[in-house]
Amino acid sequence: MKTPTTVSTCTSVTEEGKHVFEIFDYSNHRGMGNGELIRSATFSVGGYDWAIRFYPDGFAANSLIYISVYLELMSKDTRARAGCDLSLVDQTTGLPTSMHKMDMRVFNSGNLSRFAPQTDLFMNRVEFEASPYLRDDHLTIQCIVTVRKEPQVSAPVVLNEIEVPPSNIALHLGNLLDAGDGVDVTFNVGGETFSAHKAVLAMRSPVFKAELFGRMREAKEQLVTIEEMQPDVFRSLLHFIYTDSLPGMDDPEGDVNRDMIRHLLVAADRYAVDRLKLVCQSILCKNLDDETVSATLALAYQHNCDRLKDICLEFITSSATVKDSVVATQGYKVATQGYKNLKRTCPSALVDAFEKSRKFHKA
Repeated sequence: MKTPTTVSTCTSVTEEGKHVFEIFDYSNHRGMGNGELIRSATFSVGGYDWAIRFYPDGFAANSLIYISVYLELMSKDTRARAGCDLSLVDQTTGLPTSMHKMDMRVFNSGNLSRFAPQTDLFMNRVEFEASPYLRDDHLTIQCIVTVRKEPQVSAPVVLNEIEVPPSNIALHLGNLLDAGDGVDVTFNVGGETFSAHKAVLAMRSPVFKAELFGRMREAKEQLVTIEEMQPDVFRSLLHFIYTDSLPGMDDPEGDVNRDMIRHLLVAADRYAVDRLKLVCQSILCKNLDDETVSATLALAYQHNCDRLKDICLEFITSSATVKDSVVATQGYKVATQGYKNLKRTCPSALVDAFEKSRKFHKA
C-alpha cells in the first residue's frame, strides 16, 4: 500500500507603505543644534506606527557637516521586521532619488534598534543646500517602508490525489421531481395531483413498494388516491423521499411548521419512511412546552415513537406536579384541553405519566 504524502506551503507576506514628509522654511530650522530633530507625523504600515526624524545639523558629533534622516519605530513594546528606502525628492522634477536603502532587519522599540541605522551621514549639508533637493527653502523626504508579516502557511493537501466533492445525488433527484421527467405514477391528494417515479418511491418506502408493485396493483393503473392527508403534507413527504431533507422552511420549529412536522411524522409512519420519522421526532422533542407536550405525547403513543414518548413523560414529571406546571402558563386553556384529549385518545399515556411521577417524587 502506498504511503500517503501530504504537502503544505509557506509564503512570505509583506506590506508596503509610503510616507512623504515635506519641510518648509528650512533655513529657520538650520542652526537648531546638533542632535536636535524635526519629527514627521506618525504613519502606519503593516500594523506598526512609524515616523521620520530629520536632523538639520546632524545627529551626532561625527555628522556635524551632514543632514541626518532616520526611520523610527513608534509602536511601544514590540518588534517589527522591516526594510526601508529613504529618498529626497528633486524639487525641479518631482522625482525621488534613493539616498539610503536598508534590507530587512529587526526594529525593537525597547532599544536603539528602533531606528534605521547608518543614516546619520545622510548627505553632506553643503552639497544638499546646493542641490535641486532644496528649492525655495523647501525639501521633501520620501520613505517607503516594507514590513514582513507572519508567513502564510497553507492547509495540508494530499499529494497526487484528486479531491472528490460531496455527493449531490439528492440535488439531482430533487430536480428530477421538480421537472417531472419520466414520471409514471400520479397521486390525487385532497384534490391536488402529484406526479412521481415508482422506482424512487419503492426504493425509499416499503409501503409504496407494496402498493405500486404488489400483486393487487394493475400494471396500467396510473392514478392513486391518497385519503386522510393534506396536499402540503404529501408534497413535503415527496420532497423528503427524493432529497432526504425537509423542504425549505424559514423556521421548521415555529408554531405553524411545528404542526406540519406532526403531520409529517404521521405520514412518515404510514409509509415507513423511518429517517423522516426520526427527523420529525427530533424537532418535536426540542420544542416541548406545557401547551404542546400532551399532543406530542399522544402522537408518540399512537405512532410507536418510544424515545419521544420517554422525553415527553420526563418533561411532565420533572415539575412538582403536572397541574402546577400547566396552570403556570398563559396557555392554560390550550394545555388543559390537550390533557383532556390525551385522556380520551390515549389513557395509557396518563397512566405512564402518573407512574413516572410517583417514582420521581419518591426518589
